[in-house]
Amino acid sequence: MRPLFNALLLALPLSLSSLAFAAESPAGRWQTIDDETGKPKSIVEIQQAADGTLSGKVAEILKSDHGPNPVCSECDGERKDQPITGMTILWDLKPDGEQAWSDGTILDPAKGKTYRAKAKLVEGGDKLEVRGYIGIEALGRTQTWIRQ
Repeated sequence: MRPLFNALLLALPLSLSSLAFAAESPAGRWQTIDDETGKPKSIVEIQQAADGTLSGKVAEILKSDHGPNPVCSECDGERKDQPITGMTILWDLKPDGEQAWSDGTILDPAKGKTYRAKAKLVEGGDKLEVRGYIGIEALGRTQTWIRQ
């Protein structure tokens, strides 16, 4: 009985630390909220690589003016006329301090434009502030995504 008790005592801090790490990581599913309408737009699945960089792919479209399976008609190159569902729209975000990432790129599929990007976990990791901008940060917009 004593070895089992000792094993549980050792396992408890390890399991709690993994839960704390999960809360500090943006990896997972996020509901995007349109910053212009305030309505849910899509679900983005964010993955965090071993080096801490982030990428995000559209897992599901919740609201679209172009039907349930929209394509990126405004995009250039390899994304032109490709389905938005499954498309990587966020990439190369690098760790930049505690619960923050920067120097990445984000795609706005509705406009077919890419922007510099940064992200920061807020409210205990339940929300992710994602900012896309041109040049300096003042020239951009921020969306708050909600963890699913």
